[in-house]
Amino acid sequence: MEQKLKIGVLGAGHLGKIHLKCIANISDYELIGFYDPDPSVSEQVSLEYKITAFPSVEELVNAVDVVDIVTPTVEHFACASLALREARHVFIEKPVVATPAEARELMKIALEARVKVQVGHVERFNPAFLAASPYLNKPMFIEAHRLAIFNPRGTDVPVVLDLMIHDIDIVMSLVNSNVKRIHASGVAVVSDTPDIANARIEFENGCVANLTASRISLKNMRKTRFFQRDAYIAVDFLNKEVEVVGITEYDPQQAGPFDMVLDLGNGKPPRKFNFKKPEIRPVNAIQTELESFARAILTDSDPPVTIIDGLTALQVAWQIMDKIAF
Repeated sequence: MEQKLKIGVLGAGHLGKIHLKCIANISDYELIGFYDPDPSVSEQVSLEYKITAFPSVEELVNAVDVVDIVTPTVEHFACASLALREARHVFIEKPVVATPAEARELMKIALEARVKVQVGHVERFNPAFLAASPYLNKPMFIEAHRLAIFNPRGTDVPVVLDLMIHDIDIVMSLVNSNVKRIHASGVAVVSDTPDIANARIEFENGCVANLTASRISLKNMRKTRFFQRDAYIAVDFLNKEVEVVGITEYDPQQAGPFDMVLDLGNGKPPRKFNFKKPEIRPVNAIQTELESFARAILTDSDPPVTIIDGLTALQVAWQIMDKIAF
């Protein structure tokens, strides 16, 4: 029988409970228990999930091989650095920590510990994004809208760190170029930090990403459009839908009655639109990212979303927030 990775969860709030459920379904893990600073939450979760509630972070860390950090962002650095100094593998929810300085310090500690760290940028594992990925090739304009109905949970950080950072990570994972310039604006409407923000990120290779995030919308929306040479890809992260519009050479000899043809004029040969809806394989994105971390540990390979990825997204997020006066 293969040895399982002993794992414990720090934080048993809304997202922490989801992590507990997912871990219970992953064969590579043995769920040892969890820690939450709220005694009433600890008691309720322990009874509901029939798992051990540890009395302290230290005791949980000492009992496991892997620590899953699902605490408020402001607590990420303290929890992660403690676990890493005990040479525990760490899965840490996004954003990786509160500041780029903390992220750089955490990278040093992780390198010294020689363990694995994965950041929970879950949209990388969204089934719609996974289905769209084979068609994404050097996008040069990206437009993202991430809108959410107001929920007090998450307002401890600006909307850039709460919501927009998902799209920042997606963009940075696809655009192989340094950031050249950032323009941004935002407004604090109901909380003390911006609740709605827009950022225009210009890259040295000419790519431009226009990102909008709001947590005071009347409806939820998570849509991103990618424009690249000869293709347009629309990804609906919320409804798990993808549409790919390709533009190819038009051959009149093989014309169909419903072909959409683009006449470019000036003697240029016409082009044809090709519409495709890739198959979406239903997967649980959170469970998939936790499974990928187990594989990285067991095969001694790099996690799909590294601490460097987490730092990169966080640095861009902070550049955006620096442009927003609040």
